[in-house]
Amino acid sequence: MGDDMDDLITIPRAEYDRLVAAAEDLADIAAFDRAMAEGGEGMPEVFLRRILTGEAPLRVIRDWRGLTVAELARQSGVNRVQIHQIEAGTKAGSVATVKRLAAALGVEVGEVV
Repeated sequence: MGDDMDDLITIPRAEYDRLVAAAEDLADIAAFDRAMAEGGEGMPEVFLRRILTGEAPLRVIRDWRGLTVAELARQSGVNRVQIHQIEAGTKAGSVATVKRLAAALGVEVGEVV
């Protein structure tokens, strides 16, 4: 084989989309397997389903923990407006912000985003 340009493959968009979806499913399965192996606190199914159907993880985890936006803002030191923006998906939040939110919620950073 030659360089990377010689290794191009063209596939229909529908096939590409199917492969991307399958890769995401495999990543979810791997994350589930890791969580099961590590044990620890499990999120109740009702909250997990909200995340799986597309609701913002930050909002779901905040609800799971029983916190209002104001309470999370106070515990994390993150402005309420920023929290609303992250939950609405209009802003991503800096790494430092997401770390503070995750710490206040008692979860890993990757679970919040």
